[in-house]
Amino acid sequence: MYAIVEIAGQQFKVEKGRAIFTHRLEGDVNAELVFDKVLLVDNAGTVQVGVPTVAGASVKATVLEHLKGDKVIVFKKKRRKGYRVKNGHRQYLTKISIDEIVA
Repeated sequence: MYAIVEIAGQQFKVEKGRAIFTHRLEGDVNAELVFDKVLLVDNAGTVQVGVPTVAGASVKATVLEHLKGDKVIVFKKKRRKGYRVKNGHRQYLTKISIDEIVA
């Protein structure tokens, strides 16, 4: 059984027992979260597609940890002009574990 869920503006394919990384979410470590924006549910070949969401479906998850992603280097340059800018960025992430899919 899997579901397509919208979490923090992004869509994720989730299954029970899996861990996913999302943009930073509110909530302490070990807090339980419930996501109601379920777009699709597949239960052993029976597919329910929402218009726009599946009625009565939700996904329960637990916050495992808050962390930062890998560093991304942003380098800009204009040739022959002496213009160079180097920036780094690390995205704030939340690791959540999917506990249950209610359909």
